[in-house]
Amino acid sequence: MRLNYLSNALGLILTDIGLVTFTPILVALYYGEYGSILPFFTAGIFALALGDILRKVVKNASDVNALNDIKRSEALVIASFAWGLFALIAAIPFMCSGFSVIDSFFEAVSGITTTGATILTSFDISKSLLFWRSFTQWLGGMGIIVLFVAILPQFAVAGRQMFFAEAPGPTEEKLTPRIKNTASVLWIAYASLTLICAFCLWFAGMNPFDCICNAMSTLSAGGFSPNPESIGGYHSNAITLIILIFMFIAGASFVVQAKVVTKLDLRYLWKSEEFKFYSKIILIVSTILAAFLFFESDFSIKHSFVAAFYQVLSLSTSTGSSSENYHLWTFDAKVVLFVAMFLSSCSGSAGGGLKMTRWLLICKYIKNEVYKILHPNAVLSVKIDNVVVAPDVLRQTLFFVFCFFGIFAISALIITLTEENVVIGVTSAIASLGDIGPALGSVIGPFGNYSSMHVITKIILVFNMLIGRLEIIPFLVLFQKDIWSLKK
Repeated sequence: MRLNYLSNALGLILTDIGLVTFTPILVALYYGEYGSILPFFTAGIFALALGDILRKVVKNASDVNALNDIKRSEALVIASFAWGLFALIAAIPFMCSGFSVIDSFFEAVSGITTTGATILTSFDISKSLLFWRSFTQWLGGMGIIVLFVAILPQFAVAGRQMFFAEAPGPTEEKLTPRIKNTASVLWIAYASLTLICAFCLWFAGMNPFDCICNAMSTLSAGGFSPNPESIGGYHSNAITLIILIFMFIAGASFVVQAKVVTKLDLRYLWKSEEFKFYSKIILIVSTILAAFLFFESDFSIKHSFVAAFYQVLSLSTSTGSSSENYHLWTFDAKVVLFVAMFLSSCSGSAGGGLKMTRWLLICKYIKNEVYKILHPNAVLSVKIDNVVVAPDVLRQTLFFVFCFFGIFAISALIITLTEENVVIGVTSAIASLGDIGPALGSVIGPFGNYSSMHVITKIILVFNMLIGRLEIIPFLVLFQKDIWSLKK
């Protein structure tokens, strides 16, 4: 690990994080919340100062060419550190607003990782802080590294390593030969969809402030809402349907969506095996849930399907918003919701979890292995979109899934013992690792919060949220001995 590379990259990233931290000050000024200016000003100045220090203390760190030949391992470490520092900066406004250190860090990490789990017991806080919650989710939804690859000229050459270090999935699909252009196109598509969502919500009767916050939280698959009862608190079928549609969009690959928009060809959606798999799984699981709601809860057919599709999409895409209190649903319906927590969204989307590509690879791999039992001499390959998947990718996918469920099991066990509650232990573990947010039960369910959790539990959940957003690999790299052989 070359120290000047690390310092240069983190210094640049912190500088831009500091600049975006000033954004809520405009909200505070608009609503006359002058007492809320200082927390964001403090956070912004701290980020700018820390970024400047990192670039000046280490020799040659300010050299703009120092990132040109960055290594994959260095990019992974930079991504891990960047998200940790972003969480620290994002927590400062909460600390300055009277929240404890652990609660501030929990809320900040939940925001930037688009988890949507909250420690708020009352929403009687400033508009600027409510905006900050949704804004951090919006920044984290597409990824802060992807943003900086798009806007920082210093990342023009190193962009490829940085781009894929943030979310190292099983595929590395891009729109254009230049990663910087790909990052720019993705952010333009992301921002455009957010604006469209906000206008649709405004047209449906939502006030402008809530439109902006809910649009940012929806397209980022985050789920934070200014309303304490989430989307259900607006009591509007039109708003529920709008959020449902945009949740589905947020769970699909923005790379594929950008191809559809730039080339004006809807066939790109159906050329994607992952998108078709994602659509089918959502349809099947939602239909099963709708049947339980119709026959066991006496919902109307319309209510059953809308509620089912909304909650399955919300949990599977890791959005975590709620159209109603599903804690009151039957046991069978809750089992379906628990299954939905493991489904996940598409690669290249704002959603978290295992990603549909990995589930698709696993299904095809198992199918081939079963076939080989009957035909031992058969030579089979796994293909995605008619492209053969390399054995290394399959091996890495299986390793990732093993690590994912291993971390889930260990964290679920520790939380269960700490909270003395199996439902809280198991569902909060997957809700944090999958960056979902709300879990099952009355305490941390759709309209609940995590404020009453033990400090140990909150620390574990913060840990899960961060490594879930980073998709584990960058985190595991930090434990490699060779990484810490620092060089200037």
